[in-house]
Amino acid sequence: MQVEIRGVEELSFRERQVVALKETGLSTEEICRRLKISASTVANLYGRARRKGYQVVIILPGSSLIPPEDADADPGAEPGAEEAMPDERE
Repeated sequence: MQVEIRGVEELSFRERQVVALKETGLSTEEICRRLKISASTVANLYGRARRKGYQVVIILPGSSLIPPEDADADPGAEPGAEEAMPDERE
């Protein structure tokens, strides 16, 4: 899994650090310890970064979470064409 932060060029270096740590799941307390800053500074930097409108995108290489709509369909069949099913009442 890869996490990409879009709009990062709008963020300061310290905002980038806080956003990267926050978006990977670290708590404010953990960020404080790592960056040696206070909780209010973490909150301030994170708030400023959010107002600047960055986006977090998760990239899952080689993974197909949603199968194609017609995964079992005949590739040569026309879209929307269904095979006639025999009537089971007979």
